[in-house]
Formats: sequence, structure tokens, C-alpha cells
Amino acid sequence: MKRLAHAAPVLVTALVMMLGAPSAQAAREPVLKQVDLPHSYYWRELYLPQLTSGPSSASFLPDGNTLVYSMGGSLWRQRIGDTSATELTHPKAAYDYQPDASHDGRSVVFTRFDGNALELWRLELASGREQRLTDQGAVNVEPRLSPDGKRLAWVSIEGTGHFNLFLADVDAAGLHHPHLLLGERKSTLDRYYYSAFDHAINPSWSPDGKTIYYVSNPEIGWGTGDIFAVDVDHPAQRRRVLSEETSWSARPELAPDGKRLLYASYHGRQHQQLWLTTADGAAPLPLSFGAFDRRNARWSPDGSRIAVIDNRDGDTALRVIETLGGASQDVVATQRHYRSPQAKLTLDIVDEHGQRTPARVAIVAGDGRAYAPPHAWVSADDGFDRALQRSETHYFHCAPPCTLDVPAGKAAIWVQHGFAYAPWRRTVDLSNGHATQLTATLVPDALPAAYGDFVSADLHIHMNYGGHYRNTPAHLALQARAEDLDIAWDLVVNKEERVPDIASFRTDADPASTPQTLVLHGQEYHTSFWGHLGLLHLDDHYITQGYSAYRHTAMASPWPTNAAVADLAHAQGALVGYVHPFDVLPDPVHDPVLSNELPADVIEGKVDYIEVMGFSDHKATATVWYRLLNLGLRLPTGAGTDAMANYASLRGPVGMNRVFLDTGGRRDAASALAALKAGHGFASNGPLLGFLLDGARPGTQLAPGRHHYRVALRSPVAVDHLELVHNGQVVKTFTLGGDRRHLDAEGDLDLAGGWVLLRAWNDGADPQVLDLYPYATTNPVWLGDHVLAASARDDAAWFAKWMDRTIEAAAARDDYNTAAEKRMTLDYLGKARAAYRALAAGKSTSTAEAGR
Repeated sequence: MKRLAHAAPVLVTALVMMLGAPSAQAAREPVLKQVDLPHSYYWRELYLPQLTSGPSSASFLPDGNTLVYSMGGSLWRQRIGDTSATELTHPKAAYDYQPDASHDGRSVVFTRFDGNALELWRLELASGREQRLTDQGAVNVEPRLSPDGKRLAWVSIEGTGHFNLFLADVDAAGLHHPHLLLGERKSTLDRYYYSAFDHAINPSWSPDGKTIYYVSNPEIGWGTGDIFAVDVDHPAQRRRVLSEETSWSARPELAPDGKRLLYASYHGRQHQQLWLTTADGAAPLPLSFGAFDRRNARWSPDGSRIAVIDNRDGDTALRVIETLGGASQDVVATQRHYRSPQAKLTLDIVDEHGQRTPARVAIVAGDGRAYAPPHAWVSADDGFDRALQRSETHYFHCAPPCTLDVPAGKAAIWVQHGFAYAPWRRTVDLSNGHATQLTATLVPDALPAAYGDFVSADLHIHMNYGGHYRNTPAHLALQARAEDLDIAWDLVVNKEERVPDIASFRTDADPASTPQTLVLHGQEYHTSFWGHLGLLHLDDHYITQGYSAYRHTAMASPWPTNAAVADLAHAQGALVGYVHPFDVLPDPVHDPVLSNELPADVIEGKVDYIEVMGFSDHKATATVWYRLLNLGLRLPTGAGTDAMANYASLRGPVGMNRVFLDTGGRRDAASALAALKAGHGFASNGPLLGFLLDGARPGTQLAPGRHHYRVALRSPVAVDHLELVHNGQVVKTFTLGGDRRHLDAEGDLDLAGGWVLLRAWNDGADPQVLDLYPYATTNPVWLGDHVLAASARDDAAWFAKWMDRTIEAAAARDDYNTAAEKRMTLDYLGKARAAYRALAAGKSTSTAEAGR
């Protein structure tokens, strides 16, 4: 790294990420690890501000004709009707969001993200002076000034790790007497997506400054809660204004007349729109309509206009709506006046044949900030190694050529097109006021043809899940093409009481499919109790209700079990898989609750595949998988990213976890499903694996004995370990030299019955793989006709104990609709337990045979 000695410090860390770094000591952590709440993919995207190329939030200045808004991580000022915007803030290695203008128009409070925390700041508009208001290393968001400018309300996790309302006095010196307004409260409810502790979010002031409206969830099981009002000087005096299942972004705000309460809601529909109730909670009526989302709405000072962010056209956009008549006006900055010298960069991307090719691109400038073209969808990783990066990786998908403004000076560029091309990286020096043309030529690095003719598939994508953007099948096809993904399987699923993609569900290929990319729609069956199922290629209809075991609702009953749902799916010709199974290895002895139904459904023959690679821990899931394989249960691996493909902040792009299916190169759904069910292929988040045993590929069966193996590794990232695994034990370790990305090897092994596969894995994270760590595994080659491993009896006993705990959990539920539902559930689980107990005793049963 000596050649970087004269680079700016923020660029050095960017270049370490772009150019690659040793992974042995990589320590990937969540982006906001100080937040003590479950399901970070959920609240972080739906609630916390994210970097987008388009606007993300806005506030009116007192004249009612000028807005201050966040865009591209800076604050901007623009007059409604003008096309010119002026950049007000541009922090180094940080991003600014959520401006709230004071009622005298002299200052703006906002929140700034520096990669580690979200802190509150204030900007004096006349002088441009910035002042830090909080400094606890916490998450502080949604700052709102009182009408007289003397108090500030905001949401913070300070002291608790949970989102709570804070209040402080504010003057020229800063904040004084900050305190928790409502206090902590723990719910008695079992809440799946939410903390046991109540939250209080979305504050706004009444025009007289006496009341704060907010959203909270005391004794509410689903949704972020109801709209409340609290007397700021007597916080014990609070009242419920409106009961509704909101979803993080209701942001209620009373009109200047003090009568109309504006908020965002889906209110039983599929998309967030604007609604009006009253300060007393009258029956709400819709103010806006459309099959897209509107959120972050703000009244103008006279109440005649509403500024709102919507995703009607896919990316985020700022519009101003007239409250009388509904006419809207776009606020678009075609001319931007930046605070620093700029250069224009045009990036072209071509493959080995010179053909333009979409790809994923990350660009970090010398100021340590990420950049993207206007209207590009900026996405962010959900974790990173703080020793290597200042902030999480931001990226966009480029359909070349892509042109963008970047601060003059050095910029690091990373281009990636799937796993079979080497990453392309450059550091360029951009001149002030000049245009630079740059071409990235991708170099293929694929497996030798002898190992198979593969198509790649991500079996678990959610096209829309309530994120900042609005996705379509055509845009999903573009995302997949940029990631060199052949098949994108959108699993239609509920997001609490709505199903965002239900209108796109179909049983055949989506018309948006292209010769390069097949877009298909399946279903994820949601249950908070048994584990989630992927249902691929239903040939008749979407299975309703779509979820079960939702406590504190009319759908609380644990019936139907996953087995019953699997039967319905199989009746439609679908394949059934367990998706994102295990974040940690289950412990049948010490886990407080173990209700996952996987072992029962596998031994009963209900499961066609498992996502060994998915939104879970691959190593933990593989350990469970190996135990099932040891029992002769021929369960193939699939792979699915569980990408919320319309998120600005997500765990990875579509295709991050994918399965390579040996279809002979055929890209149709039937060929892909046949290869998946037969176990012909491998799963990976980067390394490509080739494995032949006596010339046979994964999924085939050979006799036990001495065998000749051939293996190949091609990887866009360095690999720590490459191993052959027989019946759960490593029988051959390959030494990787040089860049640890390539290997061709062969040899002979004596292998008893059971199974053998090839796997690659790393000890820790690699910043070039937007996942927990690099990992890949082939499906097994089977040795003998359902030969059990030597450890089979112990493995079966482990699953029998697991079923003990699952039966215990199922029997404890008191919310079955009927006694018959409970009896059917316990009978089914008891039958599976008996099969495992028989195997543990060295016996065979018809149930075990059926599962095989």
C-alpha cells in the first residue's frame, strides 16, 4: 500500500475496499450495531434515512415557495418552479438527511450519518455555519423544531437501544436538558417483527407548540402502531388519536389550521398514500391515490400545499401537491450548484466481445462519499468491516454508458458482473470542469466446460417489500442482467397485512423476461412459527392465506403446518423449499423455543430443496444439512438472497446467493426445476466450484470404493479453504497459493458409502462479497443406494430431540382454531419423531423410507 501514501485518508480506506484486502482478520459488523432491535433489514430501510440519488425528505421555508431537501446525501435549497438547486451541505465521508426548517427561516436542523452513528446538526442558512447538536454515537433521527424554535423533539436510541421520543431546549449554544419524553415500556405481547419494548417514532408539533403527535405500539402485535398525541409539558397526559397498522413512515403532521391530521398509510391497500384524519381521530379519508408509495409529507406554512416524496417512476422524486384540486408540480434540479469543484465521468462497460454489458458499480470519491448517476438506484450493504471501510459499500446498477457528476480529484471505481468475470477496478484522477470517458472491459473467469453447462438462479427475491423504490418486472430483469443472473425468482409475499407484488403473480414466465434473463414469480409462505417456505412454479394460483401462526390476530392458529402447505403446493406441481433456515445452529437441548418444522417435513418427503445459502448463516445451515444427508435423505441445496429488490439498504443485490444449475445450458423454468430437484449444481456467493467423481457430476450416484476426483475453483475473491467433505468430515484439503482464486486438481480417494461434496469457505468477511463471508458448496455425489453415514444414529437422535422440542412448542400453543387442528399438528409431528427414533435405534421405517 505504499503507493497510496499521498492519497487523502478517506480515499485510502475506499481504495482498500475497492482493491481488495486480506480477509483473515475481517470483522463484519452491522451498519448500526448500537440499535437493539430485531430484523435490522426491516426497520433500517423502512424507517431510517438512506442514501438515494433522488430526494428523500423535504421541509418548507417560511415563504412557502422554497424547499430545503436531502438528495444524494447533501442538503439542497430550491425554489418551487425553478430548475436550479443550491447545495447547502457536503460533509466528508458522511451524508445528511431529514431537514427541518425553523419557523423564522434562519436555520435548519438535520441528521448526519458518518458510517457509525446518526447525529443531529444545525445549519445557519445565512452564514453556512454548521453546529453539532448531539454527540453520543447513537442513532438520532426525525428532528422537529417547535413553532417558537425553543424546543427540539427527535427520536433516539440513546441509553436503551430502542427508538424513543426525546425533548430538549434549544438556543444558539445548542441543546439543553435533553430528556426521554415518555420513558421505556416493555410489552406483554409476543411480537415477531418488533422488540418487546415499545417504541415512539414520527414526532411532529401542533401549531400551538403544546402537543406532539407521534406513532407508538403499546400492546400492539403487528405494525409500528397507532397515532398518539402527548402534552409536552404533561407527558402523562397522552391519548390515542387513531388505531391503524402503520408501517414506520406514517409521520403524522397537523395542518396549520390545527384541524386536519396528515399521515401516510397503506390502509388495507398495497401501497403507501396520503390520508387525512382529524386531531380527534375521525374516520380517515384518502388524499392521494396510485399504485406507488408516497411518504415523508410536509405541510406548507399556510396549509395550501404538501411536499411529498414518491416512487411513482421507480426512483425517489420530490413533488408538491396543491391541497385544493390535487395538482402536482415536480421539483427537479436539472442545474446543480455544488459546494466543491466537480468533474463529469462517463463509464462504459463491455464484455470480452466488446458488447456493452450492464454491471454493478461502486464509485467512491476523494471526499469518502459514494456517487451515482441521477435516477440510479443507490443501494447499500447491511454490514462492513470498520478496520477496512469508513462506511458500508454503496453501489448502483449501470446500463452503460453511465454519466455522473463526481468531485474533482481521485475516485475509486469497482465494477462487478456476476461471479464468472474478474472484478474490474481503477483509481482515476478527475479534472475540475472536465469530462472523462472510461471503459471497463470485463475479463471472463469461468469454470472449464467439463464441469457442466450451468444457468444461475436466485430462488428468493422480493421484487417489492415496502422500500424506497418501486420495482417492476422489467427493472428486476435489468438488476439480474447486471449481476449476470440467468433466472430471477420473485417470491410474492405479504408484508404484514398487504401483499405488495400480488398483481404481478403469474404461473408462467413474466413478459418482461429477456433472452438473457428469465423473471419468474413464486410464493414465500410466511409463518412466524414453523419456518418459511419457498414455493416455486405454482401452476394454478397463489396460496392464501399466505401466512399462519400470527399471534394476536385472527390468523393466530399454528394450523396449517408447513406440511399442509407443502401438500397444497405439490398439488400445483410446485417445488417446496425451506428458505433462510438458521442464523445459528439449533440446540435441541437449550434453545428456549424450537418450533422449526424442517426435520419433520424432510423425513416425511415434503421438502424438495433447502437454501443452504440464503439470508442466514451458511455454515450453521450446512451443519444441519449434513446431518440430514447422513441419514440418506437426499435433500438438494438451493440458494436465495432474500433480496428486497426495491430497498436502498439491503443485505445484497439480487443474485448475491445463487444456485448454479446444470441444465445443459437450457434457461427455461422446467429445466431449472428439474436440475434443482435432482441436485445437479452448486450454490455460491462468489466462488465457482467444479466437481467430478469418476466423471460423474453432483446429484448422481456411484458405488462406494476408490474414486478419481477432479476439482476446479474460479473465484472473484480470495478463498481461505477448499475441501472435499465426506459424510460431514473433511477428507481432502487443497492448498491454495498465489491469489487463492484459482485451482485445478485431481487425485484418488477411498470413499465408503454415504455422500461427498466440494465446498469453499472463508474464516471471515471479504468486503468484495456483500455477505457474511465467502462460501460455496456443491450438491453431493451419492455413494451407494441410500447408505447411512457412520454417525447416522447420533444424527437421528439429535433430530428426535429437536422434534421433542417442536412438539413441546406446538402443544403449548393455545390459539388453535379447533381441537382437530391441534390433533392433526401433534399427530404429524409425532409420526416424524417416531421415524427419527427408529433410525436412532438402528431401524428403518416406512416414514423414513418415504423421506428418502
